[in-house]
Formats: sequence, structure tokens, C-alpha cells
Amino acid sequence: MSHTNISLLSQILALVNRNIFEKTVKNHESDKHSKGINTWTHLVSMIFMQLSGSESIRDVATGILSATGNLNHLGIKRAPSKSSISYLNKNRDSKVFEDLYFKLLENSNSSLTSTRMYAKKIKNQIFIMDSTIIPLSLSLFDWAKFRTSKGAIKLHAVLDYDSGLPSYACISEGKKHDVKVAKELVFPKGSVVVADRAYVDFDWLNELDSTGVFFVTRLKSNAHIEIVKSFAIKRGNCFVLSDEEVKLTGFYTSKKYPKNLRVVSVYDERNDQDIVLLTNQMSWTAQTVSELYRSRWAVETFLSI
Repeated sequence: MSHTNISLLSQILALVNRNIFEKTVKNHESDKHSKGINTWTHLVSMIFMQLSGSESIRDVATGILSATGNLNHLGIKRAPSKSSISYLNKNRDSKVFEDLYFKLLENSNSSLTSTRMYAKKIKNQIFIMDSTIIPLSLSLFDWAKFRTSKGAIKLHAVLDYDSGLPSYACISEGKKHDVKVAKELVFPKGSVVVADRAYVDFDWLNELDSTGVFFVTRLKSNAHIEIVKSFAIKRGNCFVLSDEEVKLTGFYTSKKYPKNLRVVSVYDERNDQDIVLLTNQMSWTAQTVSELYRSRWAVETFLSI
């Protein structure tokens, strides 16, 4: 591994808050039975492996050994042997590194603390979908035709709400419809997909439902529905206007999605408007449905960075 890469490794390690690291190690007692190689050295070894493109434990041990003069900069006293790394990979609980990751992530973005608490409360993996147009100059990128005199590409992203990180992203031509990309994706059973009304395609929504995936989106204003049942609204919840079980009555939409759906109307204080939410989840409270749709701001913030 080159001196430049060792320097890069040092810079990455400098971003790890050592107080958080030490507390996490202490909490997991991961330095017990460490066979002389502590958790920090183990972490350095694994990051070294990623940066150097090592293909085996032998490569990791040999690579770190060759960086002997830089070990102090990495915060380790001696290079771990191949057998030590192998032993620790097998016996040290990976949970310590998982917890460290999320603690560091929350430390850099405090809003993730409440986000993760809410995700745990739902007990379902939540995915937030959205896309954004990236304008390009047609004189420089003549292949990126979007409109008559404008060029653009489109970035499609799916965020894991729990971690705040993208689980999927792709770039398409600017004209590609969001639903076409959505139909190419597979979500795990029991997960929740949150998307705006650009993704309302009843063939796709029916496919999600048939595979055990829940969705929360916005109902289009031109949708034809019939109210089957009205649910009582919890007292004191001034933002929820109505909560109803409905069925689609449009000739084509009723064939595409023949099962009943749920419609929750809420007042959006941020934009001073009433919005109508659509979901196939019948047991959550109306407040939960509303909060899930509100979580879309996470992906919009991500795409605006």
C-alpha cells in the first residue's frame, strides 16, 4: 500500500471519535479475550483491507506490516498476524462495529437519533423513493436531451430510513418516468415503501401488495374512489382530517387494483394544504401513516445536497 493510501487511511481514522469508540468497546467488552489485538487494531485492519483492495487476510497482515513506520500514525502498536486477524474475525462479535457505525453516524447528524427510534417503533424496514432532475448544458452534452432547448439526466434514489443512507441509486435519461425505475426494484416482504404521487401506478402498487410490501403514497386528485368504511379519528389529533377504507371505482384502476385500500386525509402545516394519503396498511394509526409520509423529507434533503 502506497504512502498516499496510508495517509488517506490516517485521515479516515481521524474522523472516528475516540470517546465514542472507547465507550462502545467498553459497552460490548470487545477487548476481552482479544488475543493481544484490540478492537482498534482490528478496525484499522478491516479499513486497510477495503482501501488497499486486499483479497485475503494474508494480504492485510503483510500490507500493515509493510507500513511499520506509519503504525503510530494509525494508533496501533504492532501489526496483527494473519492468524490473529483470522481468529478475531471468527470470534469477535461484529455488533460492536455495527453499533460504532450508527453512533458515529448519529454524532455527525443528530436528527438520525429520532429517525432510528421511529424506525424501530414501526418494526418494518422503511424505504423512501424519489428522484431529481440534474440540468445539463445541451451544447456540452448533446445526448442528454430533456426538452427542446434543455438537457438533463435524472437521479433515482431509494433511502433506507433507518440508516439515512441510500440502498439504491441510478442515473437515467431525464425523460424516464419514475415508475419505470421503481418496477425494476425488489423490496423485502414486510418492508414499507414511501413515495410521492409520481409513483402511483396501480399495477405496480398491486404487485407490491401481492409480495407482502406495504406502501404509503399520495392519492391523485383524479382518482375515482368509493368509501367502504370510516374510522374514528383519535381525539386531539388536529392534523388528521379523515381516515377511510375505500375501493377504486375507475374502470381500469379497479381492475389493476381490485382490493380495498386506505385513504388518510391530513393537514400539511408546512405547505398549508390538505393532502390525501393512500396505503394498503389497515392496522397502523392514521398518525403513523402521516408520519411515514412526512419521512419523505429525508430523501428530498439527500437529493438536494
